[in-house]
Amino acid sequence: MAKEVERITVPQIDWDEFIEKAKAIYEHLKPQLLPQYKGWMIAIEPESGDYALGRTTTQARLALQQRHPGKVFFIMRIGYKAAGKL
Repeated sequence: MAKEVERITVPQIDWDEFIEKAKAIYEHLKPQLLPQYKGWMIAIEPESGDYALGRTTTQARLALQQRHPGKVFFIMRIGYKAAGKL
């Protein structure tokens, strides 16, 4: 018996613009976030400018996903150039 697959719509995103908007929002918020939240994760929804913080990527993403279901988020570690290390 074949299972029906749920179809999802993937938005067409200009990734350069997406990243540029998200980084601008982060730079605007950074003075309010540091030093208290250094090392925490921030998830940003660039279209609305909304964001959520969490100690983990999952916490930040889930908090923002509740307010913006189906959206794509920019996630980074506050106070660092990268979210993690290889």
